[in-house]
Amino acid sequence: MAARRTAVLGSVLTLLSAPVLAACSGSSEDDVRAAAQAFLDDWAGGDAAAAADATTDPAAATALLEQTAADLPGAALSAELGAVTVEDGTATAAWTATWDLQAAPDWTYDGTLELREGEGDGAEAWQVVAEPALVHPELGEGQRLQLTRALPERAAVTDAAGQPLFAPTEVVNVGVDPGQVTDLPALVAGLSAATGIPAEDITADVQAAPPGQFVPVITLRRPDFEAIRAQVFDLPGAVFPTDTRLLAPSPRFASALLGRVGAATAEVIEETTTEEAGPAYAAGDQVGLSGLQRAFQEQLTGTPGFTVSVVSTDEATGDPGREVAAVAPVAGQPLQTPLVRPLQDAADAAVATEARATHLVVVRPGTGEVLAVASNEAAVPANALSGQYPPGSSMKTISATALLSTGTVAPDTPVACPGTTVVEGREFENQDQFDLGTVPFTEAFAQSCNTTFIQEGLELPDDALAAAAASYGVGTEWQLPVGVFSGSVPSDSTGTTKAANAIGQGQVLMSPAQMALVAAGIASGTPAAPVEVVGAEPAGPAPAGPGQAVLDQLRPMMRQVVLGGTATALADRGEVYGKTGTAEYGTNTPPDSHGWFVGYRLGGAQGDIAFAVLVEGGQSSSAAVAVTDAFLGAVG
Repeated sequence: MAARRTAVLGSVLTLLSAPVLAACSGSSEDDVRAAAQAFLDDWAGGDAAAAADATTDPAAATALLEQTAADLPGAALSAELGAVTVEDGTATAAWTATWDLQAAPDWTYDGTLELREGEGDGAEAWQVVAEPALVHPELGEGQRLQLTRALPERAAVTDAAGQPLFAPTEVVNVGVDPGQVTDLPALVAGLSAATGIPAEDITADVQAAPPGQFVPVITLRRPDFEAIRAQVFDLPGAVFPTDTRLLAPSPRFASALLGRVGAATAEVIEETTTEEAGPAYAAGDQVGLSGLQRAFQEQLTGTPGFTVSVVSTDEATGDPGREVAAVAPVAGQPLQTPLVRPLQDAADAAVATEARATHLVVVRPGTGEVLAVASNEAAVPANALSGQYPPGSSMKTISATALLSTGTVAPDTPVACPGTTVVEGREFENQDQFDLGTVPFTEAFAQSCNTTFIQEGLELPDDALAAAAASYGVGTEWQLPVGVFSGSVPSDSTGTTKAANAIGQGQVLMSPAQMALVAAGIASGTPAAPVEVVGAEPAGPAPAGPGQAVLDQLRPMMRQVVLGGTATALADRGEVYGKTGTAEYGTNTPPDSHGWFVGYRLGGAQGDIAFAVLVEGGQSSSAAVAVTDAFLGAVG
């Protein structure tokens, strides 16, 4: 009987002990998981000290984690804990590391943490073993990680023919070696005089630099450096290392549209390191990108790659290392623009003939493709596309459209062109108050008679001018990678403002690019949305246009401007149609004026082209006509 009681008692003890052991085992696994998770959370959260304190050797772990941070500069760790195994006071925890590497794709690998049970209760009793393998399974004692980025070449931005617009170009980095300077004020004065860089900026940079560090002042294309060589070459402390940059054919080549990657005359190159630039960085890039270069940065740069190797911490060993991970770079995709090199070159040469800020935009009639965008040294390049200016009498192309569309006049309608006219007490006048008497509307247009357009324009419905402008796309919110100001024409102006709007003053504003689009719409009969990138989504709906009957009347009027009106200087440049404009602005007395010419040419070496020229502060349209003449002469 006693034996039976003993057997039963043993069975009961066995049954009771089984769940207790299971509970202990489950508790240990939870504790290990909690300890491993806490370590990974601290490490990934950037608290290396807290992570190291949770290991068997905090000092060794601190050194290891700090070395890893140095080996993977700027990288951010994400850690995912996996399966946990516990056995006899030791444990392993599988985990997956994902490093967000700067200027490289993510790096992911599987690792294992070893843990040991020490004194204490719960998770605090478990510590991660401080060994190199906790960082990476192939990392051993006396070794570290070595990250090497593989950056693809930047893809080409091409012209309409598919030819690259940027090419490797030699540049000279004008700078200072502080250790060679013998007379800082004299050096700074010489460099500033030659380069235009403020003397105080050069002085501050040199004084802040340690001996032996190159202090950049300016980077110039080789021809531009040669122009100042005699002024700077013999200055003690000045140094001139050469380099190669990816540059456009000329310093200002279509810069409003393309933006820049590299040096230009009298422009400092600001470079960035791969650590600073992020994953979009590629070899040869500079900060401060603009235009299409910025808008399509990701497409052009492609995807960088990387290799990670395990190498000796002792560089003297010459250990070449062992590669443990690699991702090949992926080249970027080229970007094709509609720019036509001969037209851009001709436009650049033409605006360079004018000392005042000048812009010239060329558009293909029927397609809206931007063929050339040029601004001279005195101008802000972006204003060729996004500038907002009163168009002056070049607006009469749109005012005439409104008058012809409503049937207010026809080309042969006799109209009055007095020297002055008064609206609500305000006097408006023709240039120098010329008086034509009564002439056909075509003649008033060709001679740019302000008083005619004011008198006739006041008879229009208040919204007629805005409707005519909209038929050419004026006021459309173009969706473009590089913004184009599409113009502004109010639909509710009355009185003197309505009168001024009719001659491109008042509240009317336009950009050179939009006026070129207006001319292109007149030339083709099918106004189009602007195109900056070949094959891109449309920038907006195609404007409706004023209708063929209106255009059949307007085109001969624009031709007469060249044959016998205010732009006869262009009469020998082929079949040119256009409208001059003088646009007053500012508060001076008499007011300053911009000079405009807006028009198109049929035929010629580059086919049909439409264009707008603006000379800021040109004082009369003759300045813009002269630039147009130089442009068409260069195009041939």
